[in-house]
Parts: sequence; structure tokens; C-alpha cells
Amino acid sequence: MPEPRPATPADAAEIARLRSENILSEPLDADWLTRCADQLALRLQAGGDARAYVVDSPTGGLATCALGLVHAVLPAPKYPEGLAVRIHAVATDPAHRRRGHAKAALSALLDQLEREGVTLYELYAGEGSAPLYEGLGFRADPALMRMTRFPGSVERSGS
Repeated sequence: MPEPRPATPADAAEIARLRSENILSEPLDADWLTRCADQLALRLQAGGDARAYVVDSPTGGLATCALGLVHAVLPAPKYPEGLAVRIHAVATDPAHRRRGHAKAALSALLDQLEREGVTLYELYAGEGSAPLYEGLGFRADPALMRMTRFPGSVERSGS
């Protein structure tokens, strides 16, 4: 089985493809794929906020990716370095599923993040992926809430 390796900026297009095809409810068009890949390539550079591990496909491209975006939080006893991560994408190409690639890539990513001092980890888990994350120590948190706002989508009173 191929071993996970740290992603480089050159992997950004494949990571964007895996996310688009396997995670998003509607796949991205070519323009959005390019936009995501370009931004991710910058963020995967040294000093960037993106960390990822990937598994190469024997036929070319990537079989799996695990991508996290690191951000600062105010330090506290449980987050002494003031670092948190949102696991943004864990995706495996359908032809490579059920081989342990996602678990291996995510485990490698979590190990790297721990070495960097990250202690707070957040992710969104669908029903099918929850057992993977629970097996690695994640637990559901009923207090977590989510909202998406677009400019102009909320009417302001008195305007």
C-alpha cells in the first residue's frame, strides 16, 4: 500500500479535484477548480496555513487527500500554543476506497499537526465518515453551530 506523504503546492489541483468530486454537494466547474487550486497552492507553501497529506494513485494523480487549515485562537490551558485546525477535506477517489488510505493520510496529518503544537481539531463529518473520525478520537459536539452569509443577504434595520 502506498504511504501517505506531505502534500506540496504541486498537489493542489488534485486535492481540489478530490474535494470537488467526493465532498461537495455540487462539483466545481473548471473556473472554480482553478481558483481553489491556485489558492491552495499558495497556502501549501512554507509559512502557509494549509497542511495536507496525500496518497499517490499507482495510475497517476492522487488516491486520497487529508487537508487541514491551521488558524490561531487565544491560548488557554487546553490550547497552550493558541493553534487550532479545521480539517477541511478528507477524500478518497472511489477506485481506491476501503484500503485504509483515508485513515493513513489523516493519521499522518494529525501527527504532523500535533508536532506543530495544534491541540484543537474541528471537522464536519457526514454519516458515512463519522466512524473513521471517531476511531481517531473525534467526538460529536452539540454546541457547534454553522452559518453561511453572503454580502447583502441580510437586510439591515434602519437602512
